[in-house]
Amino acid sequence: MHPTKRGFMKVAAGGLLAASVAALPFAVMAQDKPIRIGVLYDLSGPLAAAGSVPGSIGTQIAIDLVNEKGGILGKHKIEVVAADAQSKADVAINEAERLINQEKVDILLGVFSSAHAVPIAAKIDAQKRVFWITIAIASAVVKDKNLQYTFRAQVHSDQFGDASTQFIQENAKAKLGMDPKDVKVAIIYEDGPYGTGVAASNETGAKARGLNIVLKEGYSANSPDLSSLVTKLKRARPDVILHTGYNPDITLFLRQSRESGLRFKALIGHGAGYGQIDKLVEAFGKDVDHFFNVDPVAAQLLDPKTLAPGLGDLTKIMVERYKAKTGAQEVPPHTSMGFNNTWILLDKVLPLAIQKHGGWDAEAIRKAALEIDIPVGGTIQGYGVKFFPPGHQMAGQNERSSPVVMQYIGGKTFIAWPAAIKTIDPVLPLPASSPYALR
Repeated sequence: MHPTKRGFMKVAAGGLLAASVAALPFAVMAQDKPIRIGVLYDLSGPLAAAGSVPGSIGTQIAIDLVNEKGGILGKHKIEVVAADAQSKADVAINEAERLINQEKVDILLGVFSSAHAVPIAAKIDAQKRVFWITIAIASAVVKDKNLQYTFRAQVHSDQFGDASTQFIQENAKAKLGMDPKDVKVAIIYEDGPYGTGVAASNETGAKARGLNIVLKEGYSANSPDLSSLVTKLKRARPDVILHTGYNPDITLFLRQSRESGLRFKALIGHGAGYGQIDKLVEAFGKDVDHFFNVDPVAAQLLDPKTLAPGLGDLTKIMVERYKAKTGAQEVPPHTSMGFNNTWILLDKVLPLAIQKHGGWDAEAIRKAALEIDIPVGGTIQGYGVKFFPPGHQMAGQNERSSPVVMQYIGGKTFIAWPAAIKTIDPVLPLPASSPYALR
């Protein structure tokens, strides 16, 4: 059978097209190639309510904003391959490996739990693939590991513990009427990498500032009963409780503390479950008024005038979209973390990797990340970004990250520390109206 004239012309045209495409420079050919990012969060299980879901929403808002403008540099859309870690370490590890090895994503991004991030970072880094951490805070993820392809703009746990003890020291005399050495402090924590890391820095900070540690006790986040811990606290009679936990364990602790009559002058949480004021209010109502939380700041609490031009508008968009999606009145810090730390990758690192280093393979991203130099005030959460280089004890960690101490009053969030940016004069000790107030 002989081809028709029309068929011959189609074949010829196809050949000419193929030849002309082959002659095009690679950069032009690939201009519409998407960047595949594996996004891994806990979308189910107890960690979902502890802040992982709000973090994932923040990440998606950042990706949506970039894609709405045509993608990175207006050319490369972000193609999300999402996975649910299900609040289980083994699932998180398996999903991370699936995303990298089967889905062939270019970057692995996310992870809420430090207990998940520690093993994932070791595995992914060994494969020379990029792991971009948005929320998990344990210093142990990167400390003394000399990771090459793992980056975290997020605050780390050593900073959390130090911030809360400095806050106590600075307010002991003025607010509690006590010398720091007379302030009795109890350190309680879930015994995973997250809680252990924060508790260690609590202890170091408390000792450095002369605070009196009367109890340091860890427990399993899955424990069905924390009454023995509550009993130990009642015997120790701390003025201030420093608590690091997730969501179900915090709820259990507060409920059993109230039932048994535990009293204290101040409670300072450290992220995770304490960052979810809506969940705390839902469970305890006004009982959680005047509790404190150490976290990277919820961006909407900052004065836009202290930030680089345009960041206030960016925060406003994030807040509006989060509220529209969830119906929530308060936007938790985890939303800012998910958005901000994703935005740093999409808006700063990837454009530099493509323009200066030729693409978005792991080496190009690694080089670009190490060259990023964002001054304080250059992100929506206020801190700057400069990653510690290979060979440093904290290689891959942002050296300019910083947390704040927030206080909840009437279901709203206020900045209580540092003094330079506080939006409220911190209230402590707990007012007599609190069921936890030391009388």
